[in-house]
Amino acid sequence: MQLTGKITPESLMTLEAYSKYRKAHKADVIAHRKLRSVPLGDHVTLQFESEMTIRYQIQEMLRIEKIFEEEGITQEIAAYAPLMPDGSNWKATMMIEYPDENERRRELARLIGVEDRMFVEVEGLERVYAIADEDLDRENDEKTSAVHFVRFEFTPAMAAAIKAGASVKLGCDHRNYPAHVTIAPETLASLAGDLR
Repeated sequence: MQLTGKITPESLMTLEAYSKYRKAHKADVIAHRKLRSVPLGDHVTLQFESEMTIRYQIQEMLRIEKIFEEEGITQEIAAYAPLMPDGSNWKATMMIEYPDENERRRELARLIGVEDRMFVEVEGLERVYAIADEDLDRENDEKTSAVHFVRFEFTPAMAAAIKAGASVKLGCDHRNYPAHVTIAPETLASLAGDLR
């Protein structure tokens, strides 16, 4: 899978080429996703996306749906490419996980607005709060969604500090889910590669 910085129909593999690639590299992609997955407390995980994860998702959808016509390929790119970081930000899929259905229902009602209270704090600098669900609203008056898409937009000073090795915290200051974690150095090194 060649990373080009921009996903176009021409930069994707054919279904046949992807089938061969998938067999040889699925474990690499899973390891990359795991490296970029950050648990926050017991019930929230942020999966930070990258060009590799988004390309893989698009290729998987094309494979599963057996899409090979340009219109269908373009639709898949339009659906997933906005989740790819573009140099000044990190983008993540935020998952709220409660295995028990009744507990999940109750907690999603208590966590309305949690996606807007997610933050990244670069050592010595102000918090950056998530910009959530730009594609569509994922909550209502009764509950929030179990999945959100969030973007953390950084100033040039923040990006420079991250790339220089500053410590970074991921957190949430929602009244019903206060939590924070220092992002592990190996994860932070991968995330720093998203910044220009």
